[in-house]
Amino acid sequence: MLILLPPSETKRPGGRTRRIAVEALSFPQLAAERHAVIDALVALAADEDAAARVLKLSVSQLPDIALNAALRTAPTMAAIDRYTGVLFDALGADSLDASARRWLGAHVAIHSAPFGPVGALDPIPSYRLAAGTALPGVPALRRLWAPAVTAALAAATPSFVLDLRSEAYVALGPVPAGLPATYVRVVTEGRDGVVRALNHFNKHAKGELVRRLAVERPRIGSVGALRRWADRSGIVFRDGAAGELQLVV
Repeated sequence: MLILLPPSETKRPGGRTRRIAVEALSFPQLAAERHAVIDALVALAADEDAAARVLKLSVSQLPDIALNAALRTAPTMAAIDRYTGVLFDALGADSLDASARRWLGAHVAIHSAPFGPVGALDPIPSYRLAAGTALPGVPALRRLWAPAVTAALAAATPSFVLDLRSEAYVALGPVPAGLPATYVRVVTEGRDGVVRALNHFNKHAKGELVRRLAVERPRIGSVGALRRWADRSGIVFRDGAAGELQLVV
């Protein structure tokens, strides 16, 4: 099983002195696209006014330009530790034991805007770039990433893809039609029986789900196996639109 997660705007600073090794990241066939985006971000960072405008930064966010300027030389840390925010705080990777972290490394990819999908334990630097940014010097991110990421996912041939990304990141790399997959939407059911999508708790529920999977480490190779595990674990999935499951919280 391959689990696809979205990134987070907020990130933990620092890391080890080792710089990013683009060719060593998961899905190495994406190296050309990764280098193109990194080069474009470094070039943009040379003009602070342009970088602030393109990246839509507030005054308090201007220091993030320096992060992009140093992308090739900055310290790195495992992607699953780099990201913070609701989803990653609920996942709590730093509190998992070594076996659970190895499971994350084998089964989880985080889909970033500058690097594409990276393995949970791949070392990456901090950066500032959102999925919808129109970045000078490269094609629109959707056009740059989508065909390459879809091809890379197909080449990985996972038995099953659990897609927990936001729709903005799905657009940067749709799961190929030939792969068994399901997209998860988090919902709640009110007393009136009406199902409503969630925002904040959407991220929290996804983080808790991945943590539970990492702790229990079930063998899941199909949506049926996922639902059987969820039933045993007290997690409620139900049918959604075609190709989707609703995670009820």
